[in-house]
Amino acid sequence: MKLDNYDPGDFFDELFESQGLPRAFARRSIELMQQLKPGELQRSQEAAQIALFKLGVTFNVYSDDRGIEKVFPFDIIPRIVSARDWERLEQGLKQRIAALNQFLDDIYNEQSIVKDGIVPEEIILSAPGFLKPCIGLKPPTDVWCHITGTDLVRDRDGQWYVLEDNLRVPSGISYVLENRRVMKSTFPSVFQTMAVRPVDDYPSHLLETLLNLAPPHLPNPTVAVLTPGIYNSAYYEHSFLAQQMGVELVEGRDLVVIDGYLQMRTTKGPRRVDVIYRRLDDDFLDPKAFRPDSLLGVPGLMEVYRAGRVALANAPGTGVADDKVVYAFVPDMIRYYLGEDPILPNVPTYLCWREKDREYVLQNLERLVVKSANEAGGYGMLVGTQSTEEERTAFAEKICQNPRNYIAQPTICLSRVPTLIGDGDSVEGRHVDLRPYILHRGDEIYVQPGGLTRVALKKGSLVVNSSQGGGSKDTWVLTA
Repeated sequence: MKLDNYDPGDFFDELFESQGLPRAFARRSIELMQQLKPGELQRSQEAAQIALFKLGVTFNVYSDDRGIEKVFPFDIIPRIVSARDWERLEQGLKQRIAALNQFLDDIYNEQSIVKDGIVPEEIILSAPGFLKPCIGLKPPTDVWCHITGTDLVRDRDGQWYVLEDNLRVPSGISYVLENRRVMKSTFPSVFQTMAVRPVDDYPSHLLETLLNLAPPHLPNPTVAVLTPGIYNSAYYEHSFLAQQMGVELVEGRDLVVIDGYLQMRTTKGPRRVDVIYRRLDDDFLDPKAFRPDSLLGVPGLMEVYRAGRVALANAPGTGVADDKVVYAFVPDMIRYYLGEDPILPNVPTYLCWREKDREYVLQNLERLVVKSANEAGGYGMLVGTQSTEEERTAFAEKICQNPRNYIAQPTICLSRVPTLIGDGDSVEGRHVDLRPYILHRGDEIYVQPGGLTRVALKKGSLVVNSSQGGGSKDTWVLTA
């Protein structure tokens, strides 16, 4: 493979400083890739994709009429993060999750941050993720967000920003683990010579986090992963994590409340469940507490949870912190709860419910990225630089009709990573983001090294979501 003429252009490239000049920490890996014989990289790419297919690494696309299940595209050229960069990211993520956890505990109890005028009350009360049935809750170990996936991006200058928080049921960790497994087996010549931090111990860290939620008097607590079922877009991950942790994978129909405890139906009769890693949204957890038409949850689950007889990860109600309007206040939360300046900045954000911000957004739609406050997966979004006048007009009407539901941000020139294109060894830069995974155990916050690098495989695209044509890369965090 020839990277001598690879040109990052005007973008910040993760592996190259300029045309043909690798960054110091990536130089060894680039040299090894350049030594590959013609066609070897492409063969490794094909072998990796076949291996992922055989492993069943898939995702579901509800809107695709050709079939709901797809293999997640994988690019063989890794994203490499220096030890120095990672140290700062790790510190910033721990700080952010600590503040968000205190925020969740506060707004469902004392609401000090509202009373002190830091976050407007109407923003909290109007957030779809703020659940009144959760008011007064005190989760085990006082932790609300046990598993978090925080989306990060880099701009043209290489500055890291937090793009959004995912505290409800963040997905993607299974791709991280399987990508690494496939990378080590199909591309060992490069991997084995680099000092890369491991990722395969995540399931044991996750299990420890879940077991930590069980009452201490239980010698052998039972943990289960609660899935909406096989038609969910992340079902592969649900089954994968259950298998890796050695715990049961259950659906709502497998569970029932008996004598005030959550029980799992088995061939030998009911069996008590002590900890649930739930992978379905709050609204569907318990038809008695939330949506009465839900067939996915367990009637009476919230009553058992309130009584402290079962633990849920993540706690119900965490979705309020996923709201993109609430996101804009996280730097204020860090200062308020921790008395510290944020280590990782937010992307500058305009809140359309503010009249001055709304006027600016409406006048500059062609230059901004507009997002719905509670959509995900690349939906409900307008990329102004790639939009038509008709699309901008439609979004302007939506903003005016419901300003609380929209934010806008400047178009960030996302960093790029060399990516294999086409059927040969042709390499071009493609835009990426990064989703590290954070586990909060109360006394400790663990950040898995690296995370899921999503890559926009379409040339010029800034949308990295798998449902919008994106793929993934293995993320290497160097030890030194």
